[in-house]
Amino acid sequence: MDTTYYRKGFGLKQEIQGTLTADYHSRVVEAIQANDYMLEVGRLTFRLAREFGFCYGVDRAVEYAYETRRKFPDRRLFLVGEIIHNPHVNRKMEDMGITFLGRTDGGEFDLAGLTVDDVVILPAFGVTIHDFQRLRDLGCVLVDTTCGSVLNVWKRVERYAKEGFTAIIHGKHYHEETKATASQVMKYPGGRYLIVLNMEEARSVCDFIEGEGDAQALASRFHDAVSPEFNFERDLSRVGLANQTTMLSGESLAIAGEFRKSLVRCYGDASIEEHFRTFDTICSATQDRQDAVVALLESPPHLMMVVGGFNSSNTHHLASICANHGVRTYHIADAGCIDLDTGVLHHQAVTDKDPTEAREWLGDASDIGVTAGASTPNNKIGETIARICTLAGVDLDAAISRAT
Repeated sequence: MDTTYYRKGFGLKQEIQGTLTADYHSRVVEAIQANDYMLEVGRLTFRLAREFGFCYGVDRAVEYAYETRRKFPDRRLFLVGEIIHNPHVNRKMEDMGITFLGRTDGGEFDLAGLTVDDVVILPAFGVTIHDFQRLRDLGCVLVDTTCGSVLNVWKRVERYAKEGFTAIIHGKHYHEETKATASQVMKYPGGRYLIVLNMEEARSVCDFIEGEGDAQALASRFHDAVSPEFNFERDLSRVGLANQTTMLSGESLAIAGEFRKSLVRCYGDASIEEHFRTFDTICSATQDRQDAVVALLESPPHLMMVVGGFNSSNTHHLASICANHGVRTYHIADAGCIDLDTGVLHHQAVTDKDPTEAREWLGDASDIGVTAGASTPNNKIGETIARICTLAGVDLDAAISRAT
C-alpha cells in the first residue's frame, strides 16, 4: 500500500461532519428548499434554483481537506494553489493551519522548503503532470482531491494525444484546471494542444484550417495557449475537442460543430472520422446548475442574485446565462457586497468582469431569483438572502417560522 498518495480520503467523514455542518450549512437555505425552493418574506419572494452551490466534486475536496487535518494533526499541511475558487472556503483552510503554495516569478509553484514529513493537498482542479512529478520526487504525502469530472477530461485528451490528434480545449488558458488538462497530452511524444477561449478565437483557427489567415499571426495570438513547438500548418489536420468542465455547454458544442464543419470542407464528410473527434466534457454538476437557472428564468424574476467567487468560472457563466435572458443580474462574492449603511451593491459586471457598483438596485423589486456557483457554500447564500431582507426591512425569521 502506498502511504504517500491518497485519493479516497481517510474514512473520517463522521468525525468531521459536525465541523463541516457548523462551517457551511444554512438554516435559511434549508427552509427555502423545504418550501419548494420559494420563500415569501414580507413584500419579497425569493426563488432558489433547484440545483445550486456545492457540487459533489467540491464537497469531496473540502471533506478530504478536513479529513487530512484530522488525520495528520501534528504535521505541516500545504495546499497547491486554492482548494476551490471561493475565498471563504480557502480562508477556512488557512484557519486550519494549511499553508497555500504560491507561484514563483517563473510561474512554477514554489516547493522550496517542503520535506518528506510534509503533507500536500492537490486541489479540485488538479495539477499539471510537471507539478505532480515534482511533488512525487520530493517524497511528501499527497492527498489528491482532483474532481472526477476533471479526470474524465484528462482521459479524453490523453486518448487524443495517443491517437495522434491535437487536443482543442475550450477554456481559459490561465485557469488551473485547463493548465492541468492541457499538460496531460505531454505524456505522449508529439502530444499537442490548443486552447480557445470563445467562438471568436475558434473561428480564427477554423478559418486557417480552411486556408485563410496567417500562421504567424495565429502563433502570436495563441502564444500562451498552445503546446511547445506547436505548428499551425502541421497540427490542425487531426483534432479532438474537449473543454474546461465549467464552460458554457452550448458554446462548447457550437465550437466543436465549427471545427467539424471546417474539417469536412477540407477533407470531405466520408473521411471526417480520420480528422475529427469530439466528446462533451462539461461536468454534470455544471450542466445541472445551468439547466436549473434556465428553468427558473422561464418565469423571469425582477432580478437575479448570483453568489460566488469572482474568479469562479462556473459562477460567471451562471451570471451570463441570466443576463442573456434579459434579467437584471448581479454577480456578488457574498453578502458583504451589500452595504447596509449606503445601500450600495458591489458586484462584478457580467460583460467585462470588472468590479462596479449599483445604487438603488433593489428598488421596488419583489421577485428575486437566487443561484450560486458550484464552489459557493450554503451559508454564503443564506447570508446574502438575509442581508437583502435587512435592507428591505422585512422579517426573515418570521417567514422561516411560518414556512417550517
